[in-house]
Amino acid sequence: MSRLLERGGIELEAGPEGLAVSGDVDFDIAAPLAEAGTAWIAGQPAGTRIVLDLSGVERVSSAAVSVLLEWTRQSRRAGVKIREVRLSAPLARLTRVAGLDELLPLPAGG
Repeated sequence: MSRLLERGGIELEAGPEGLAVSGDVDFDIAAPLAEAGTAWIAGQPAGTRIVLDLSGVERVSSAAVSVLLEWTRQSRRAGVKIREVRLSAPLARLTRVAGLDELLPLPAGG
């Protein structure tokens, strides 16, 4: 894994599967986090299939969902396919309540 961002207890890493975030994402870190992930996505060849792993984000956060949605938009623009989105239990609850779970390629039972 290659660390793309580490700030205030937040880590963004890129690996062979895709991007992984851990820590409590808030609005202070959302923009730099989105930017770092977007730059990585833009560097992937069109047709690449990736995983966006936010299972390490334990605090319910609309900021984390905003970052996820931005990465989804950027992936579409770059022709990168999101194979799977992994969410922590709190984020999964938030996306369900917001009706976003139907828009994300979540794992079975996720």
